[in-house]
Amino acid sequence: MHPTPPDLIAKPLRKFLPANMSIDSWASIESFFVDLECRKISSAIELEKWLFDRSELEAVLSEEMAWRYIKMTCDTSNQEFLNSFNFFVNEIEPFIAPFSNRLNLKLVGSIYLKELDQEKYNIYFRGIKNELDLYREENISLLTKIAIDSQKYGAISAAMTVEWCSAEITLQKAASIMKDTDRGIREIIYNKIQQRREVDKTTLDTLFTELIHLRHKVALNAGFLNYRDYKFDELGRFDYSIKDCYDFHQSIAKEILPLAEASDLERKFSLKLDALKPWDTEVDVEGRAPLRPFSDAADLVDKTIACFNKVRPVYAEYIETMKAMGRLDLESRIGKAPGGYNYPLYETGVPFIFMNSVGTHRDLVTMVHEGGHAIHSFVTRDLELTNFKSTPSEVAELASMSMELISMEHWDVFFNNPEELKRAKKEQLEKALKTLLWIAAVDNFQHWIYLNINHTAEERSNEWLKIMDVFNGKVINWDGQEDVKARLWQNQLHIFEVPFYYIEYGMAQLGAIALWRNYKKDPEQTLNSYEAALRLGYTKSIPEIYRTAGIKFDFSQEYVKELANFVKAELENI
Repeated sequence: MHPTPPDLIAKPLRKFLPANMSIDSWASIESFFVDLECRKISSAIELEKWLFDRSELEAVLSEEMAWRYIKMTCDTSNQEFLNSFNFFVNEIEPFIAPFSNRLNLKLVGSIYLKELDQEKYNIYFRGIKNELDLYREENISLLTKIAIDSQKYGAISAAMTVEWCSAEITLQKAASIMKDTDRGIREIIYNKIQQRREVDKTTLDTLFTELIHLRHKVALNAGFLNYRDYKFDELGRFDYSIKDCYDFHQSIAKEILPLAEASDLERKFSLKLDALKPWDTEVDVEGRAPLRPFSDAADLVDKTIACFNKVRPVYAEYIETMKAMGRLDLESRIGKAPGGYNYPLYETGVPFIFMNSVGTHRDLVTMVHEGGHAIHSFVTRDLELTNFKSTPSEVAELASMSMELISMEHWDVFFNNPEELKRAKKEQLEKALKTLLWIAAVDNFQHWIYLNINHTAEERSNEWLKIMDVFNGKVINWDGQEDVKARLWQNQLHIFEVPFYYIEYGMAQLGAIALWRNYKKDPEQTLNSYEAALRLGYTKSIPEIYRTAGIKFDFSQEYVKELANFVKAELENI
């Protein structure tokens, strides 16, 4: 029996912290850390109770930080929201870090640790030991500065607007005009967007150079030769190696690029162009108007609920719950940070979805993607420890990217015209392949950046151009747009705010294609396996979770080719 929305809204009773605690200073929470540090533990039962109390504290603090971040990104122009976020980062988190390290030492040093269920806690203990290995007190101030400075990217991007038809519009809204069937209009809006981005090019270059050197100092302090190797460990990549990342890049370049280039050539031929320009990549090749799967944010939510109801009714209930609780901010507006996310709220278990919808098909995909994350949050909300709910990105993105493809089987909710539905599916599959190339390029670029930290901004641009030549193909003509191509990497929020968190999307995209292939054969069993994998949270290794989902965690060229051929066949059948 599935839980109903009222059950999901109920906030769990706190057992360690006061029910209504205001976190307005370090002093307001310090005593709880002191309690955990000084508490005498005389049995395995008491140690497990200590773990649960610590977990509750972590969940409450995580949710407090989440709301400050959410409010800030929803309105970057609000100084109060910015101050609130910065206060937490500056005045609370630096005090938490040394306490957390001492609590980790207390845990691993307990004589009762071996009496706990090792299978249950193995992954958690592995992560704790990794945190101990990486912790350096001298990095606290550096990490604080990095956290604050990296958020400047969002504020800079949020302030970018262009004038169109006598109105000021966001770049997200402007980008939707790139689907206009009038090539002249597309070129004009493209140039307007790029001219606006050029205004902040040097500012973003300077910001990023500063972040690179701050991150390098963190790595050196922790005993690493470079930030790439430090971050690999900090992200807890226990289940694959740096070489696997390079193998992924190579597999994608060899097996996906030919398909993408063929698609670009078909587009060039269909549009009857001598040269396929960057402003020609989004328009419908048959000259049809852009897909409009929904009218506004409310319509997007209602149709997502209807779509998810066809996948599995409880998924629709999850989105309904979020709607009822005000956990959705979907429309693009001036002053709102770029991008989209599902922010898990670990205490209540009801997440928050943020995005910048402008009415396009891509917005539909973003919504069901974040909806997949939301499903993950709901099915893990009752796991005992906060750390169990904090899944690695390779798993988190599997939840979301799989829902993009699975939900596609029910997109008739958004497109009642069969031809439009075919267009939407084709666009989704072509985008999935090209996304793999972009992911490989971004990850490859970041490896180079942090292995060559003394590079200049010009050298960085030149390296990006070399990487683009490997992963972008030769069909699109960039003549006259070389400067734009050289700074395309600046469009990727992850490079600035969450370095190296990006290849996970590629790994998960492969997993999602495999899951979708299974779904087309046996929907019910595939969903059962999908849910079983998500419910594990982070209590098993990544390969084990993928196996539970009924797929492989594999980036070999042979496997990539197998999945690419499947997608190619599906495209031909549309």
